Amino acid sequence: MQLLVLGAGVVGLATAHRLAAEGHRVTVLDAEPAVARGASAANGAQLSYSYVAPFAAPGVLGKVPGWMLDPDGPLRFRPEADPGQWKWLLAFIAACNPTTAETTTRRLLLLSTLSRDLMREFVASAPFAFDHAPSGKLVLQPDAAAMEAARRQMALQARWGSVQQALSREECVALEPALAGIAPRIAGGVFTPSEEAGDCRAFCEGLAAHLARGNNPVTFRLGTRVRQIIRAEGRVRGVLTEAGVIEAEAVVLCLGLGARALARPLGLDLPIAPLKGYSITLPVTREEAAPRLSVTDSQYKIVYARLGARLRVAGMADLVGADARLDERRLSTLIRLARTAFPAAGEWEGPLEPWAGLRPATPTGLPLLGRTPAAPNLYLNTGHGALGWTLAMGSAAVIAAEIAGRPPPIPLEGFRVAS
Repeated sequence: MQLLVLGAGVVGLATAHRLAAEGHRVTVLDAEPAVARGASAANGAQLSYSYVAPFAAPGVLGKVPGWMLDPDGPLRFRPEADPGQWKWLLAFIAACNPTTAETTTRRLLLLSTLSRDLMREFVASAPFAFDHAPSGKLVLQPDAAAMEAARRQMALQARWGSVQQALSREECVALEPALAGIAPRIAGGVFTPSEEAGDCRAFCEGLAAHLARGNNPVTFRLGTRVRQIIRAEGRVRGVLTEAGVIEAEAVVLCLGLGARALARPLGLDLPIAPLKGYSITLPVTREEAAPRLSVTDSQYKIVYARLGARLRVAGMADLVGADARLDERRLSTLIRLARTAFPAAGEWEGPLEPWAGLRPATPTGLPLLGRTPAAPNLYLNTGHGALGWTLAMGSAAVIAAEIAGRPPPIPLEGFRVAS
């Protein structure tokens, strides 16, 4: 079957990989001149297979005012005249309850476990390196109340197979000695040994090169902007680009935020909003002063991941519209907090490769997967938020099963877009 995959980020490339492996003729289109130039370019680098609790969770709404008033807070909101923003916010608020959060967690764990198994299978024979490290992940908690909430989440996730350990402050520092400097503000933490890290952009570049020269080569048409998905007689026939029409037997929409504009003329109102995040990448000069584990600071919502001789620091969730420009104040906050945590890890005055990107997030945290009501041969694989790197391989397997007419590898209730 001749298939078009729209989007050359990690989700689109994983989809192309899976579809080509099943014998389809695949073309990947993206407006950018190279792969991984959107949210995949410099993300948090964590492959967080077990720690997938949604942002829309009980207790979050009570924290929002404090976060908004704190200049170092992890969340920033800029209201806009866009009705879609307010619709998304209302749906997010509605999802902040125990029942929805528990259901979302269970569904995400099913998808992330599938993704983990497929990723490990791929890594075992991957013909390229991307600083992959199965180091485990330590989530730090600032006080007793936060630690108790983390224990409740652990108990919930244990019901679906997650293996995690609750650690005291002393145990956290013993496991990751680089935390000694901030030990006084750590009440404890949760360690998940199954978690991994890797350079998502390097993975995308390596995978794209691998796909282009495989036994069933994938065609890449980069620097090609898709203007419209063409539908006739109830089926998608291809896409209209700046270079003309490209026909296909099916189309998979993996464009993240760009999916909304292309889907809207087909009657699909995709509940995706841009959550802006930031990152820096620091060359490590003192091994003992930089974390070897993936570390998440739950107080400031900052993640740290080792990428070989570099340390990736990422954080923030700014709902400020489709604005991917670097905000110097937010970057300064990220650098200051990271430098306070690991002051001797590297030269903080040197080049830190600052980056900002827009993560395509749904109100519940569940990505949009599978066949759409707009046409039986139009498929969605978008809206992964901060978990695109984590969920890419599993999401690709879902799409491949849908296209082949096989039962999906996980139940798709909650993942399909509403008609």
